[in-house]
Amino acid sequence: MTETDRDTQGQPGHIRLGVNIDHVATLRQARGTAYPSPVEAARICEAAGADGITAHLREDRRHIQDADIAAIQAAVSIPLNLEMAVSEEMLAIAEARRPPHCCLVPEKREELTTEGGLDVAGNLDRIAQACERLAAAGVRVSLFIDPEPAQLEAALRVGAPACEIHTGHYANLVGAAREQELQRIRRFARDAHGAGLEVHAGHGLTYDNVAPIAALPELVELNIGHFLIAQAVFDGLPAVVIEMQRRMRQARGVQ
Repeated sequence: MTETDRDTQGQPGHIRLGVNIDHVATLRQARGTAYPSPVEAARICEAAGADGITAHLREDRRHIQDADIAAIQAAVSIPLNLEMAVSEEMLAIAEARRPPHCCLVPEKREELTTEGGLDVAGNLDRIAQACERLAAAGVRVSLFIDPEPAQLEAALRVGAPACEIHTGHYANLVGAAREQELQRIRRFARDAHGAGLEVHAGHGLTYDNVAPIAALPELVELNIGHFLIAQAVFDGLPAVVIEMQRRMRQARGVQ
């Protein structure tokens, strides 16, 4: 557990914000330049009050590069959450780099972004072995999963201490359908917390849809990336980090 984690334990009004800086690297890779720097983005987010930095090292290296992970770890004091597929290559990198946190996610080379949760129930042995290896390296593991009872049961069986609820479906729905998905997330968060997991959430969250998710008392962390980097084009990165945190606190009734 990191200093940041210890500082937020026992504070029901607080919810952490992890900023995903992948798409700063996406912009850099589009032209093959040295800028914009995801390392500088991480520094700016830390200075603006972010609680953590998230970066997804993909198999095809479409945005974040191996050198970015080491440089981010050296540049900031807030925790790095390394998102990664459950592959031998990524496990070896995580064991070598030992980030404070890893979030295991599904990954398809052809997808634009992560399209759903990790099928823990269908890959129990493989994911259990990954969790064991990462824990042995001192890495705290979370599993990016859909809010389904079978996936919660599987997450408990493989021994991960935390899960991250995939909110992408919620974000893409409207009206009654969104409310129904919110209820599903609410039940899952309550059950996961009751079973002893630390509960996070993320994917597709924006200023407009974050409040109902941030208001769920069982959640201790939201990881948000694409919207914050996109909005930063207009408002600047410090401003969007501060504003998202303000909305998250407001949803918790904390000023």
